[in-house]
Amino acid sequence: MTKLGVICVMGKRCNRYIWSLVVVIILLGVLLPISVQAKTTPNNNIGFSVVAQLPDNQVDMKNSFFDLKMRSEQQQTLKVKIYNATKRDIKVKMGIHTAYTNNNGVIEYMTPATKFDSSLRYRLDKVTQIEGDSVVTVPANDSKVVMAKVQIPTTNFEGVMLGGWHFRKVEEKVTSNVKESLNIKNQYAYVIGMKYSFGKAPQPELTLTNVTSGLENYRQSIFVNLRNPSAVIIPDVKLTTVITNRATKKLVKAVKKSGVQMAPNSSYQYPILTGNTGLEAGKYHLRMVAKNKAHQWVFEKDFTITAKEAKKYARESVDTKVISPYWFVLIGAFLMLIVGGVLVWLVIVIKRRKQAD
Repeated sequence: MTKLGVICVMGKRCNRYIWSLVVVIILLGVLLPISVQAKTTPNNNIGFSVVAQLPDNQVDMKNSFFDLKMRSEQQQTLKVKIYNATKRDIKVKMGIHTAYTNNNGVIEYMTPATKFDSSLRYRLDKVTQIEGDSVVTVPANDSKVVMAKVQIPTTNFEGVMLGGWHFRKVEEKVTSNVKESLNIKNQYAYVIGMKYSFGKAPQPELTLTNVTSGLENYRQSIFVNLRNPSAVIIPDVKLTTVITNRATKKLVKAVKKSGVQMAPNSSYQYPILTGNTGLEAGKYHLRMVAKNKAHQWVFEKDFTITAKEAKKYARESVDTKVISPYWFVLIGAFLMLIVGGVLVWLVIVIKRRKQAD
């Protein structure tokens, strides 16, 4: 006798009821909506770490990044120690990048910029070069010191140069060819911030250059281009924006954004999503107040959306391609009818079996 037979107390027809129940479970599993989330298992022990060896011109020894006081024509060697906690050799790829303000309004140290603001006089990745190969091998259960050479030109520059020293573990290549399979690979990386301060910090500036329409991740948006042409960080900025129709004076959009961080000598393309209403052709006015604890800027700007632009972005946007909620209602009702029919059938079958017994 099988284990299933031992558990069953309904007699010979128990297996039939079990199979009926299995059919219902399978149908429910197939028909009812299921949310599947693919994720990797968190791994706190990523196998390597990096520590900056802070020099004497470090402004604050409590900081773990390079926060250095610099001067004209200064030459210096910076050092970082890479630790390998694994039982095999690893390869680490390095790069030094100039910081900028990304599309989320955050200072980006890790990903290299594709272009720079015209006000940027000196790029940190140009005055700081890695010594030797950019890919190093760190022995198992050991460490390795890597170096970067800083060469400041003759200059009267005052302010801040900002960037990051990026470290990424080079993964081994997969030699096997597995078809129709999903491979999820973790990539581990560190970045050590690099801040060079020269002379007296200038007063921060913030300007609004233009307002345009377009798409942000295929969603219709208004883009406000903000520039920080000063060689200082502008931290913790709150943006309050109101857009009105110049003809009707009616409110079109009101939005707030906080926590914006502007890198020195960088620009920020601030996207304001317009939603399902889209971008209608017309003449508009934008008023923006940007402020933090120390400063406030007020901007007024007229802009126009042409009929050609409105049509183009409406055609290419996913905002106008949203599935109607009525389809979800119809699909849900159809699934409930099927599930209800299966349950009724199961009840009838069980009653008939009982009557037969």
